[in-house]
Amino acid sequence: MTTSVNPTTSTTGTTSSSTSNSAMQQLSGNMNTFLTLLTTQLQNQDPLSPMDSTQFTQQLVEYSQVEQQINTNTNLQSLISLQQSGAGAAAVGYLGKNVTVTNGNAALTNGTAEWNYSLGTTAATAALTVSNSSGQVVYSGTGATASGNNSFSWNGEDNNGNQLPDGTYTLAVSAVASDGSAVTSKVSSTGTVSEINLSGTTPQLMIGSMSVPLTQVSLVQNS
Repeated sequence: MTTSVNPTTSTTGTTSSSTSNSAMQQLSGNMNTFLTLLTTQLQNQDPLSPMDSTQFTQQLVEYSQVEQQINTNTNLQSLISLQQSGAGAAAVGYLGKNVTVTNGNAALTNGTAEWNYSLGTTAATAALTVSNSSGQVVYSGTGATASGNNSFSWNGEDNNGNQLPDGTYTLAVSAVASDGSAVTSKVSSTGTVSEINLSGTTPQLMIGSMSVPLTQVSLVQNS
């Protein structure tokens, strides 16, 4: 298996930096225009009736406040960029690891997808449904009803026997006890991280074609 880090990097920091630079340039241009107008007015004012300087002073204060805000935003963006870089570096450590995902998703790869689900108590029936990335149910069937951990392996075929393309699929379990009450269930899947996608604001672990945020990983193991 070949492991790699997605070479695409996030453009969020670059975009925000460009925005801050543009705002600073615009502020500087407006300040220069203001000072030119102020100087001209002062040079041509009536010595016997000088202009009130309160308005000019207020505008200077407002320009100073805007400049401070732009600098604050720039500093915050720098901190965010450093945090994202640190998260990306930490995510690289997941390459080649087996991770357990708790959002119900699993990667269908080469016609095989596997899930684990746990039942709070023994169930009379357990209905399993598999949905594609659009939320459309593509397979339905029955599963094991034992209390505790159970497994389900899917061959990627819908109920009509059609082979579906590799991708991300979601398993839902609806279990019912013998008295008709609902049985609690939790679904998870395990896969090997082959890539780290750094193109967004947060790192994404890639298991086949499935993208997994770090917040949805419950267990990490060596392959």
